[in-house]
Amino acid sequence: MSRLFLTPRELNFISDITKEIVRDVIGTRIYYYAINENRTKVDGVYNEATQKVFDAPVIIDCIVDSRYQEDTKIDSFGIDQRYKLEAFVQYRDIVDKGLTVSIGDFFSFSDVFYEVTEVVVMRNVYGLPEHRDGVKLVGTKARAGQFDAVLIGPTDYGRPETDAVQTTFEQQRGQASNSEGLTGDRRELQRDEVVGPPITGAKAVSPDGDTEHSGVSSFFDNE
Repeated sequence: MSRLFLTPRELNFISDITKEIVRDVIGTRIYYYAINENRTKVDGVYNEATQKVFDAPVIIDCIVDSRYQEDTKIDSFGIDQRYKLEAFVQYRDIVDKGLTVSIGDFFSFSDVFYEVTEVVVMRNVYGLPEHRDGVKLVGTKARAGQFDAVLIGPTDYGRPETDAVQTTFEQQRGQASNSEGLTGDRRELQRDEVVGPPITGAKAVSPDGDTEHSGVSSFFDNE
């Protein structure tokens, strides 16, 4: 499409509507651990790091594809199942966070840690080279002992931790913060005052819903 007709307002709208779907509707996230190269000691001979030092995890809202198994190896140490998972990240979201995604970093989803083995830039928006719609992170399950960190929920229904199952979800809607803390969410059209903040505000989903009907989400009680 010609640059004559595609203005910053249209590009911001595309970015904002994508963020709305990912952040305010889907609500799936990964915890991204960027390896700190300055603090990680690398062996001078083998050029490998036996223990990797990582920065504090960054929450990234994304679309996660179902994991798929790559291969299974059986040896004297037991069964080693290797599988991959794809996470689709909104491009401007990671730019807003000041985050650089790189091969060799790690992220967690559910109760599994993955090493980033591929970083694939998705399509350019209407062919404009400086505007991208997203990045696909391909993660391969990290081997035991390769990466150690505390798991952050939600993880798995069968786990005993209190955060193993997520029971609440709150929209962000461009707010700088919500009940969970800082969101890092920025909607360009609100910032530029092209549109105002959502009239109904950010909605929340929680088990504190209709007291007469067990299990009804509070979202459906909002008027």
